[in-house]
Amino acid sequence: MISLYAADAAVGNPVANIAIFAAFVVVTMIVVFWAGRNTSGATDYFTGGRGFTGPQNGIAIAGDYLSAASFLGIAGAIAVYGYDGFLYSIGFLVAWLVALLLVAEMLRNTGKFTMADVLSFRLKQRPVRTAAAISTLAVSLFYLLAQMAGAGGLVALLLDVSSKTGQAVVIAVVGLLMIVYVLVGGMKGTTWVQIIKAVLLIAGAAVMTVMVLAKFGFDPSEILSGAQSAIGGSDNAKVAARDVLAPGAQYGGSEMSKLNFVSLGLALVLGTAGLPHVLMRFYTVPTAKEARRSVVWAIALIGAFYLFTLVLGYGAAAIVGPDRILGAAGGQNAAAPLLAFELGGVVLLGIISAVAFATILAVVAGLTITASASFAHDIYANVIRHGKADDAAQVRVSRITAVVIGILAIALGILANGQNIAFLVALAFAVAASANLPTILYSLFWRRFNTTGALFSMYGGLISTVVLIVFSPAVSGSSTAMLPDLDFDWFPLSNPGIVSIPLAFVLGIVGTYLGGKDTEDPVKAAEMEVRALTGVGAEKAVAH
Repeated sequence: MISLYAADAAVGNPVANIAIFAAFVVVTMIVVFWAGRNTSGATDYFTGGRGFTGPQNGIAIAGDYLSAASFLGIAGAIAVYGYDGFLYSIGFLVAWLVALLLVAEMLRNTGKFTMADVLSFRLKQRPVRTAAAISTLAVSLFYLLAQMAGAGGLVALLLDVSSKTGQAVVIAVVGLLMIVYVLVGGMKGTTWVQIIKAVLLIAGAAVMTVMVLAKFGFDPSEILSGAQSAIGGSDNAKVAARDVLAPGAQYGGSEMSKLNFVSLGLALVLGTAGLPHVLMRFYTVPTAKEARRSVVWAIALIGAFYLFTLVLGYGAAAIVGPDRILGAAGGQNAAAPLLAFELGGVVLLGIISAVAFATILAVVAGLTITASASFAHDIYANVIRHGKADDAAQVRVSRITAVVIGILAIALGILANGQNIAFLVALAFAVAASANLPTILYSLFWRRFNTTGALFSMYGGLISTVVLIVFSPAVSGSSTAMLPDLDFDWFPLSNPGIVSIPLAFVLGIVGTYLGGKDTEDPVKAAEMEVRALTGVGAEKAVAH
């Protein structure tokens, strides 16, 4: 939420902060140019030539998934709200079990470049690919919104840039770097950036976790009691009244607030298996076995990281204090950098800040290449050109699309600057869980599912989610909304998942029965079932 406190001075040495970040950019740019030299053709550009091993891809998935929301937003939410903040971590982690058990292997067996390859395998190509591409672009833009907002908040803290204009300039710089990564390196370059970033992020979080534990004699109960004491001593009466060891600090106090939490939980747990940029990573490995291995590696790394966020969040509350966190230029998102400064001074702050910037850059690059690949492969090659576009044309269109998406992300990021980024990511998860997951599951497991059902499910899930978000308290009607001066929030929940996700599943069933059997292809349905379960024929092209 937008901070209600005045901005403090910059933390640490702004010159050192930028120098360390610049060093990371230089190193990753060298890697991107190195990877880009070996990129030729659509398979290389979109999937890295399917040349990554399971462990490599698992680390890259962790780098793609552990976004600015994970590092900055969740640590800040735990520091300010305690138990309720940690619920984000639980939802993000549990979601991977859905991805592992239901979609990872089958998607790898039945797809080629994008999620739409799976959804259109046995259905009508043009309408299904169009719907899938629109959904992919919508999810990617929501997610990009969160990353750009994180960039603005982080630089506000590190460089004492309190003006919206200055933060807008930084968001623009992040967007331009993102465009360069994607244009030059494609999926190969993006994957290596994500691997580097994941190693740095998890290692940095581990070091900070050990330092926090050491400060409290490696006694977690001391950290918790210290956090409660610090919050209880806040100058803000509302903050001081919170019990950070019990639920309800953020999602308590009313039945509607509790319902909002259930809605959030549904979106987090079911959203991962529908995130296009996560699903696309399953195509960067050579076999379904490696896809499974990559998810297992991702779960291990992501699980460890979210345990670290629990210590970092409560540690920030105990060591830094909620008043200073909320009073910093970055608001809640400043908890982790402020904690780094308290633990290790300018050097550790600079390193952690560079890692946070790297997190934003790696995730936005992954989102951008996914969205641009979806438009080039699904809309341009298979809808506009009826499957007759060559590899060079697809890559060229993808690069043009990446520039357009980058510019749009910059504009939307400036608009969303100041919002809590964990919350913004939760909205992206709601769109993914509503518009994508029902159609994916029906396509893989329900032989009668047809084109009408797919269109009802995707468009119904997408439209209902976006409409409910637009008319929710997240957009208008309060001082913490994106448009605080307007008031059109007739939908009471900030996250619409509890309505939009079941609705999308129901619409898929309704559309299937309304559509009859005229759009079914029994031969393709049988082929898809065999390929999904056994992998036979998975290596041949499926863009038909």
